[in-house]
Amino acid sequence: MDVSIGTIWEAVSRTLPDAVAVAEPGRETTYREFDERASRLAEALERAGVGQGDTVACYLYNGAAYLEAVFAAFKLGAVPVNANYRYTGEELSELLTDAGAAALVFSGALADRVTHAAGHVPTLKLLVRAGDPPADGPAGPDVPELEDLLAAHAPRAPRPRPGSDRLFMYTGGTTGKPKGVVWRQSDLLHSLVVPIFHPLGVTDLPATLDEAVAIATEAHHGGGAPITMPVVPLMHATGLFNTMGALMTGGRAVTARPGGLDPEHVWRTIAEQRVGTVIIAGNAVCRPLVDELVRAEQTGTPHDLRSVRRILSSGTALGDPLKRALHERADVTVIDAIASSEGGPFAFAITSSVRDLPARFFPVSATRVIGTDDRFVEPGSDETGYLAFRGPMPLGYYKDTEKSATTFRTIDGVRYAIAGDLARLEADGAIRFLGRGSGVINTGGEKVHPQEVESVLLTHPGVTDCVVVGVPDETWGERVAAVVAVPPGTAVTGEELRDWARRSLAGYKVPRSVVLMDALPRTPTGKLEVAWARKTAQDSDAAAT
Repeated sequence: MDVSIGTIWEAVSRTLPDAVAVAEPGRETTYREFDERASRLAEALERAGVGQGDTVACYLYNGAAYLEAVFAAFKLGAVPVNANYRYTGEELSELLTDAGAAALVFSGALADRVTHAAGHVPTLKLLVRAGDPPADGPAGPDVPELEDLLAAHAPRAPRPRPGSDRLFMYTGGTTGKPKGVVWRQSDLLHSLVVPIFHPLGVTDLPATLDEAVAIATEAHHGGGAPITMPVVPLMHATGLFNTMGALMTGGRAVTARPGGLDPEHVWRTIAEQRVGTVIIAGNAVCRPLVDELVRAEQTGTPHDLRSVRRILSSGTALGDPLKRALHERADVTVIDAIASSEGGPFAFAITSSVRDLPARFFPVSATRVIGTDDRFVEPGSDETGYLAFRGPMPLGYYKDTEKSATTFRTIDGVRYAIAGDLARLEADGAIRFLGRGSGVINTGGEKVHPQEVESVLLTHPGVTDCVVVGVPDETWGERVAAVVAVPPGTAVTGEELRDWARRSLAGYKVPRSVVLMDALPRTPTGKLEVAWARKTAQDSDAAAT
């Protein structure tokens, strides 16, 4: 099936025009409306000079506007690009510059951060604001609002696009600056066979567009089409890819109101929309949701979980106590995935009841563990290696052939994606996941490169040396911690340094704890033992409690 995902969406929209495609607070968008709005935005983009192969950045909270921007790009053969809505103005400009972004669609609440990009990214041809900016803050650049832009343009006539069209997923990865992972849509479609088509009883990717539409139509009219709620941001691959899959199969994408996680609102929305699949990211998202279930039970107003059939978690491991709490309250299958923007999923830990606990990860058939000298690790050998995936995968990193050659390697004539996750193979074939081996910090699914945070802290006039590490955290998996050297007698506080970092970095990158010392114990060659720094940060946290 050599078609783009956008072409599939167009065909499904023609077949199921009155079905709800996207439900967000206060508004439902049918497939007919979804297609028409994306067609109008595509026309506006094209008139601004955006065309095939150009990049369209989505700096947006979850909602219909995000999916409409992606759909509009697909219609043109343009390349959707995710931009983390937690980025500061300067961080956003760096990403847009790297992507050579031709257009930027952004949430009105983020308007003040777009001002920097408007003045520093020369490739931008069109900026579009979705929603009004905050009344009590900077308005941002003077650009057209999405609804006004749609009203001013007629829908662009549909033109079928091939599966060779592309999509970028920027990831923090292991290299400090975000890297654009380049997916060909045909490869992405193949990677969605298991999570999207298998639940419908379809074992292989549809061979033709007509077959894909027939599957979507049957699933919708038969009640099997997925109603999916990404609690995680659509700017992350797990949220976006699974939501895209729901729309390919006649399902419905459900989003919560933008802003911070509101667990009570999420559960009420799940019940109202009869959500069957909930997408989360490890303990950081799941714990507040479980705490709300407990609170509601204790007040005599338990939430209705009857519609929930699957909870999918990816990005960081989900703890067994939270899985137990979910199984005790709902007839639900919890699917915990080890995956990355670079490929996978490498392995799943699937539990359907408390009897399946403790959960264990088992690799998919396309996964291997690669040891030294590119040897495959044998089960039960106790050897540590890197998870490697030989299934559908990206073309590589955008504008980084050296890093692409490191991550996407050919071994014995087979191309593998090796994102840097360490693991051991148990005797029975289960995977013991050991985390990312590169030093990257995974905090609640967000990737933080220590060097980036260290560089910012070192610009403070009172800091002479520092090291940033990840320390274990029950909720976030890891949290960012800094051990900082300041001259004796210097009136510098940890909170001051956190505020300093917050000026330049997204909030999730700011150290949650700062240990102040007179000097760091580096060797004559400048090396510092990271294990010492991590223990120092942990001991300081323990003493504080």
